[in-house]
Amino acid sequence: MNELQIGLLIVAITTIVLFSGFPIAWGLALVAIGFLLVFKGPASLAVVATQFMDELNSFALLTIPLFVLLGAAIGVSAAGKDIYESLYRWLARVPGGLIIANILACGMFSAVCGSSPATAAAIGKAGVPEMIRRGIPPALATGAICAGGTLGILIPPSITLILYGIATETSIGRLFLSGVVPGILLVILFSAYACFAMFMERRGLPRVEETFTLKEKMEGMFRVGPFLVIIIAIAYFMYGGLATPSEIAGVGAFMALILVMTIYRAWRPRQQWLIFRDTVRESSMILMIIAAAALFSYMMSLLYVSQSAAEWLVALKMNRWVLLFAINIFLLVLGCFLPPVAIILMLMPILTPVLEANGFDLIWFAVMLTINMEVGLITPPVGLNLYVLRGVAPEVPLGTILRGSMPYVFIMLAFMVVLCLVPGIATWLPDTLMGKGH
Repeated sequence: MNELQIGLLIVAITTIVLFSGFPIAWGLALVAIGFLLVFKGPASLAVVATQFMDELNSFALLTIPLFVLLGAAIGVSAAGKDIYESLYRWLARVPGGLIIANILACGMFSAVCGSSPATAAAIGKAGVPEMIRRGIPPALATGAICAGGTLGILIPPSITLILYGIATETSIGRLFLSGVVPGILLVILFSAYACFAMFMERRGLPRVEETFTLKEKMEGMFRVGPFLVIIIAIAYFMYGGLATPSEIAGVGAFMALILVMTIYRAWRPRQQWLIFRDTVRESSMILMIIAAAALFSYMMSLLYVSQSAAEWLVALKMNRWVLLFAINIFLLVLGCFLPPVAIILMLMPILTPVLEANGFDLIWFAVMLTINMEVGLITPPVGLNLYVLRGVAPEVPLGTILRGSMPYVFIMLAFMVVLCLVPGIATWLPDTLMGKGH
């Protein structure tokens, strides 16, 4: 068998193993070990433990459990409800103000969390029942938070961007900066759609507005204030060049723990146990996938599959934009079945040389890839955020949640086209603050 035939066999077997429900980390490791054994013999297995440990022996990986701890600390409290309620008091007179408040809350929560499922769960747990109680159609209520939750992998600190930086050896600081402007623009676009959809829904009906005094609005801001402090502190230390991403993750996690212990009284042993238990679970899962993906990539490289695939793509000599379109279609399909972590760690070692050979900026592509993965989070059959919302709002059918999410899918796809036409949306901020280069 030649290298490309071996590669097709690897794709087929990996697809079967992962779709069988086998844990991703063990599935990747099993496939890698199996192909090493068959094509390189038992002696090749001597490197398995070394590959696992070498990949995890990276200081950059320290950011992952620390940012996960930050998100877990915020997630165990009533922070999500406080954020959207505080924002709603300022937006009560705007059509769809409560929906917009939840979308903005998703954006803010993402900026201190970095995880899409955690964002969707934290905001949705309080936001969806409240929106439905106040007469907002279930599809609009769940769709907004389902889509807003995806911002957790784009707005920094994003665990997905950290993994992308590790896989492509690009600056995590630059990647974080590249997600800021696109993240803000998507929040604005999501909010604009929510305003329009609610206006059309209530057209011709008498408006019932809640009113809040300035005192009530300011009371809500006192709850939001600490989150703004964490966001500003992370931004100041990172973008001011005062600390590394790992150090910033440590500072952010410490501040989040102090916040939930003082404001939300989450100092009891059981509450602290939940925080650290969830942190260990999610961190271990991510780190095991990273280690298994490294072994998988080593196997593909040793069998010369990665190099052959890259050479084949370059040899096609297709137009660079046609190539980009084909890559994005492939990623969209893959994103419907696999989580972003697995896709990035499996594919970026192959795609990186192809993208560079065709003159694409890896920082810019990180944003394209992340938005692509966001679409996968709200489309079946995997669509993790769909099931997160189904869990926090069991009374809403999955079909209704999906129907409410679809307009946001089209918004994100359109935004990807705009990003191709105006790449500066992603690259302007990192180039301005950190200078050009990677």
